[in-house]
Amino acid sequence: MGEINKFHAMQLFTDTFIAETVHLTNNELGIYTRLLNFHWTKNAKPFRTEDAYVICQCKSVECEREVMKILTEFFIMGEEKDFNTWTNKRVVKEYEYLTNKYKVRAEAGKKGGIAKWTNANSKNLAPTPIPKPIPKNIYDEHFEELWSKLRIKRGSKFKAFQEYWKLDKHTGCTIGDLFTADELSKIYNNQQDGIEDKFVPHFSTWLSQKRWETEQTEVMPDLINRMKKLGYLHKGREDNFEKFTKDGNNYKIDIYDTKNQLILEQ
Repeated sequence: MGEINKFHAMQLFTDTFIAETVHLTNNELGIYTRLLNFHWTKNAKPFRTEDAYVICQCKSVECEREVMKILTEFFIMGEEKDFNTWTNKRVVKEYEYLTNKYKVRAEAGKKGGIAKWTNANSKNLAPTPIPKPIPKNIYDEHFEELWSKLRIKRGSKFKAFQEYWKLDKHTGCTIGDLFTADELSKIYNNQQDGIEDKFVPHFSTWLSQKRWETEQTEVMPDLINRMKKLGYLHKGREDNFEKFTKDGNNYKIDIYDTKNQLILEQ
């Protein structure tokens, strides 16, 4: 039996599909549906990010961001050397199931003298769209701008890109939705002030651990250093206070107090 090239129909498990996409907007749902069908017409083989932009008719950065949002939530990115490709686990599994099913049927036909199954309708299938040439850089301009603004770039740019566009299932947002490049780079750069380069966290780690949330609650290292120069011994943090001691007295600074007033503990 020759290789099976295409199947007309892709089975859709409606209950599961609705449950998994209830949080999507109508536009995002359309993108997801279009990408699933495109993946199926490609014989469930990996497709490139650029192909996804073309099949979804993206003509703006906003459209590309929506496509990337759907890709990172519902599709699996390729390994390091093929990281610019995507597959959907369910589509691949269903395609493999049908392929094996028809191979078994063909073998049975041979043994029983029944005419082999042929893909008679394949001539009527629409050809797979040929994507327009697009630059192979997978990093969109939002992330590129952010990366360029980091004073210290540690760790994998690729892993940082994945974390930047990873969908938070609780909020339905990505980091790229929450911050501009200026906002996020400013928080990151401020947190690394005074820290030796080798102790700066990888940017992907910083993103995955949501360390931007500590920006307003962390006492900056230079404040602690100033207190040490004044003869105060830093004892560490307790709840929302940085604690110090001097001359037998205990002091604390509320990390939410922008004036950093020293409080004598009774």
